[in-house]
Amino acid sequence: MATGTGDIEHGFPHLGMVRSAITALFKRLSYDTVSTFAAAVPPVDVAFDDSEDLYLGAQRVARALVRHLRLPDARVVVSFREIEHAANVELTAGPEYFIELNERFKTHRKDIGAALAHEVMHVYLHRLDLSFPGTRDNEILTDTATTYLGAGWLLLDAYREHGPFSQKLGYLTPEEFGYVLAKRARFFDEDPAPWFTSPQAYEAYTAGRARARDDTRRPPLAAAGWAARLRYAKDRRTAQDPRRGGTVRGPGDGYAFEGPAPLRVSFPCPTCHQRIRVPVRGRLQARCGLCRTLLDCDT
Repeated sequence: MATGTGDIEHGFPHLGMVRSAITALFKRLSYDTVSTFAAAVPPVDVAFDDSEDLYLGAQRVARALVRHLRLPDARVVVSFREIEHAANVELTAGPEYFIELNERFKTHRKDIGAALAHEVMHVYLHRLDLSFPGTRDNEILTDTATTYLGAGWLLLDAYREHGPFSQKLGYLTPEEFGYVLAKRARFFDEDPAPWFTSPQAYEAYTAGRARARDDTRRPPLAAAGWAARLRYAKDRRTAQDPRRGGTVRGPGDGYAFEGPAPLRVSFPCPTCHQRIRVPVRGRLQARCGLCRTLLDCDT
């Protein structure tokens, strides 16, 4: 698990991979299983102050995260030592898993829950046999899954900038953590704002929430803005031209017309980013087969 203590990257440089991770999570777990994570990890379960024994407290927090993910027969042993990254986990067949935390967490106990959340998710994904090729992409998957399944708010709350001191845990930028958290909040009708103790974390969440809201306002969704609708109408006329063959694509990774007749349009679901294909015939409702979101469309 990466830890940043210098210049912190901002924005949405990994957004494509984050969206792929959300899709992979729904595909591997199914809508029914994802829905069982409606309750996020409560702050009281991961609170950790200086009055508690370091090792017993770390074990307590680890057990809380294991329970949250419903990991069967998983005993997590936590130790502290000088390592390059924030934490490491030894992935074996179990039933014991060994997590090493950077020794700096001995004096930064508030963030132990965040570090453990990421590592325990590695255990969870290992048992699911869900991974992406390459270390970087797999770590992005882990951060995304941790956040979407209710423990990643801890990782975002560990982001702080105070004068010369700055800290961020995980591979996602703060705004990308906010984006995934906003996706979760919309899916579960949840408000994570009261959990933040870091003002910078809340600012990153609002930036991510704005970006996630944009996903719900892209054509052919009925909530799209007028400028986007004009571009969509132009592309639709091009796609309907009988002299035109093949696919007509909109901007970015958005809609794509397939035709010419009968003309259809495909677009990413704003919830899980699985592509949906519908006929071009005006106003209609489409339901995503993966996350079951009902979408109002104007095709």
